[in-house]
Amino acid sequence: MPTQRAPATATPRIDEPQVRATEFRFAPGAETGWHRHEHDYVVVPLLDGKLLLEEPGGASRVAELRAHIPYARRAGVEHNVVNANAFEFAFLEIELLR
Repeated sequence: MPTQRAPATATPRIDEPQVRATEFRFAPGAETGWHRHEHDYVVVPLLDGKLLLEEPGGASRVAELRAHIPYARRAGVEHNVVNANAFEFAFLEIELLR
């Protein structure tokens, strides 16, 4: 049976017709919960750290992120994101709503 994890905290920073920016903060072991991205998006890590990415079908991988080094993904990505650090982790997610 899956372990219950604390939820990440999502704080809206920008919510405009063309773009939405949300700051996510994770206590150690906290998660976003399973979700599918409806829009292309960019993630900007606010700290160096590791995230566990759980993927459909039971696969998972660890992503090592560096502060202020962004990455982009296309709409349709489905996953659960878990803080794999012993410290709080945070990133800014920027969705391109067009």
